[in-house]
Amino acid sequence: MDVACDLEVDVNGEELFLVDKRILSSFSGKFSKLFNKPTAGSKLKVIFHDLPGGPEAFELMVRFCYNNGRAEITPSNISLLHCIAHFMEMTENISHSHNLIEQTEKSLQLITYWTWSEILVALKQCQDLFFPADPSGIFEKYLDSLLVRISSGSEASPSTSSPNSSSFRFSCDTGTTESTKKSYGRAWWFEHIAVLNFDIIDKIIKTMIARKFDHVLISRFLFYYLKSRVSTGMSNEKRKIVETVVNLLSLLDRSSVSCKGLFGILRVASSLNISKCCKNRLEGMIGSQLDQATLDNLLVPSPLRMNFLYDVNLVLRFLKSFLRSGFWASLTRLKRVGALMDLYISEVAPDICLKPLKFVELAMALPDSARDSYDGIYRATDMYLEVHTGLSEEEKMKICCVLNYEKLSSEACKHLARNSKFPSRTVIQALISQQTNLESLLHDTNHLKPFSYLPFNHSDESTEGKKGNRGDQIILYGKKLDLSMEDENLKAHLQGMQCRVMKLEKVCSKMQTQMAKVMKSRLSSSSNARLPKLCP
Repeated sequence: MDVACDLEVDVNGEELFLVDKRILSSFSGKFSKLFNKPTAGSKLKVIFHDLPGGPEAFELMVRFCYNNGRAEITPSNISLLHCIAHFMEMTENISHSHNLIEQTEKSLQLITYWTWSEILVALKQCQDLFFPADPSGIFEKYLDSLLVRISSGSEASPSTSSPNSSSFRFSCDTGTTESTKKSYGRAWWFEHIAVLNFDIIDKIIKTMIARKFDHVLISRFLFYYLKSRVSTGMSNEKRKIVETVVNLLSLLDRSSVSCKGLFGILRVASSLNISKCCKNRLEGMIGSQLDQATLDNLLVPSPLRMNFLYDVNLVLRFLKSFLRSGFWASLTRLKRVGALMDLYISEVAPDICLKPLKFVELAMALPDSARDSYDGIYRATDMYLEVHTGLSEEEKMKICCVLNYEKLSSEACKHLARNSKFPSRTVIQALISQQTNLESLLHDTNHLKPFSYLPFNHSDESTEGKKGNRGDQIILYGKKLDLSMEDENLKAHLQGMQCRVMKLEKVCSKMQTQMAKVMKSRLSSSSNARLPKLCP
C-alpha cells in the first residue's frame, strides 16, 4: 500500500500526526465524510479539540488502519480502541470485514476470563475518556464483571494474567488472607477500587446499592476512599470527592453510617468550599445521629467571621435536624442528647461573646422531656451569669427562664437560694417549686392513708412535735389491715417510709428557714418595694 503523508492531524493540541487521508478514510466514516471529494494542492490539516483518549488513542487507530484493519486487542487497550472506534465511526458501513467496533465488541465477550487487575485497568482507562455516548455499554460490562468478583469474594491472582495484560498491579494482588480482609474493617477490594476517580466511584456505589450490597460495607469503603484521597490532589478535586462521598452516604441506611466518621468529614469539609446542598445533607446526617456524638465532636471552632469561641449555630442546626428526623421519639435517645447538650452548654457558657439570646436558644432547643434534672442547666446558667456581669435584671430573668425549677435537686435549690448572681424572683420561684414538689412527694409517700399536712411556715419546734404522729399513722394503718407484725418485710417497708417522711420534713423545714433569711436580707434595703412578677 502506497503511503502519502498528505494530512496533518492536530490531536487536542498535544501532538501532530502526518498521515495518509486515503488510508484513514477507508476505515473511518468521519474521515470519509471529510474527504469524500477529491482535493488537490497543499497538505490538509484537521484539528481535534476533544478527541477521547487523546494522542494515545489516535495512534492506536492509525496503526489499525495502516495494518489493514488488524490490531492486537488486550484488556489494557480495549477501552481506548473501543472509544476511538465509535468517535471515528469505524463501522461495518465503511469496512465490512475489518471494522474496529466489531473487533472490540468480540474481545469483550471474553471478559469473564480477565483477571481482577485487567478489569481494573480497563475501568481506570474509562475514567480518563470522554464518553458522549456508550452504545455498546462497555463501562457497564466492566462494572458488572467487577461487582461479580466482589460479591463472590474471589480475586484472581496476577500470575494468571495473559501475556498481553497490563503491568498495572496492586499490592494485595498476590493473595488475600482472611486476616487481611478483616483488618481495620476493610474488605480486600478497598485499596484496589480507591485508585478510581469520583465519577467512577459514584457509578460503582450506586450500582452496589441497587444490587442490595451490604450498606455497612459500602459505608466503610466510602470513609476509606475519602481518607485515602483527600490527602492528595488539588482543593477542587478534594471538594468533588467530599461531595461525592456525602451524597453517596446519604443513600445508605442511617444505622450503617458512623457518626464519628461523619464528624471527620465535617472537619475536612470545613476547609473546602463544598456546595450548600452537600453541607445541609452532611449536617442532616449528623443531626439524625446526634445521640451518638461526644462533647469533643461538638466543640467545632467558630467560623472566622463569627465571634463565638465555638460554632453554636452549627450545633443548633444539628439539634433541629435531630428533632426533625423523628428519632427523638425514642425517649432514651432524646435523653442522651439532653445530657450531651448539658455538657456542651456548660462548655460554651463562659464564652464572653455568647449573647444571652443564643444561650437561651441553646438551653431551650430540646423539649422538657429530654431532661430528668435541670441541675446541669443550672450550673451552666450560673457560669454564664458569673462571666456576663453587665446584664440587666430583665436580661437575667430571660436567661433564668431556661430553668425548670421543679426539676432542680434540693442541693441546687439551696445553692440558688444563696446565689447573689440570680435575681430575687428566681429564688422565690425555685423555693415555691420545691415546696410544691415536697407536698406532692409527702402525699405520695403517705398514700396508704391521708393525713393533715403541716404547713411549712410552722416553727421547727412544732414540726418536731408532730413528726411522731405522722409516722404512727403509717404504722397504725398497717395494724388496721390486721397485718401480722411477724411479716418482717412489710414492717421494714413501713418503717422505711416513716424515715423518708421525717427526712423530707427536715429538708423542707431547713429550706423554709433559708428562704426567710434570704428574703429578709434582700428586702431590708427596699422594704417599700413591691415584688416583681415571677418569670412565666
